[in-house]
Amino acid sequence: MGKITFYEDRNFQGGSYECMSDCADMSSHMSRCHSCKVESGCFVIYDRTNYMGNQYFLKSGEYPDYMNMMGMCSGIRSCRMIPMHKGQYKMKIYERENFGGQSNEMMEDCDNIQDRYSMSDCQSCHVMDGHWLTYEQPQYRGRMMYMRPGEYRSFKDMGYDGVRFHSFRRIMDSC
Repeated sequence: MGKITFYEDRNFQGGSYECMSDCADMSSHMSRCHSCKVESGCFVIYDRTNYMGNQYFLKSGEYPDYMNMMGMCSGIRSCRMIPMHKGQYKMKIYERENFGGQSNEMMEDCDNIQDRYSMSDCQSCHVMDGHWLTYEQPQYRGRMMYMRPGEYRSFKDMGYDGVRFHSFRRIMDSC
């Protein structure tokens, strides 16, 4: 089970809110959040409510001023706990929306889909097993998106209009 504590001010000062599950809207618990501690597990934090906007992956550790460190201007607005996964990882990626175009099945990390699969884009996918992080640039750089098992017909529907993902990594940390 995971546990994260959010603090109103930098360096773990001010009011706090302890969270051990998903939270779609942090504003119901605190008006602002400038630092946090992940005591156990792994979390994805979002700069908009309802798990939307820019995302950041956090594992156990202290984040005394995450806004400067991660460039989050508006602060944490929602968070999602990543459940522990044991077993295989499997995802099918598609070149076009709605599972169209070229497709490839992945079971391991891929630092560049262009080099490995000769795919110019990934605009939809189906995660069959495991939890994944996708990145808009090769080598796990740029904006990131957390993907749990399910179908993702269009990244536009998730607030990623015009974004194409080019690298993928399994979440294998002790979450």
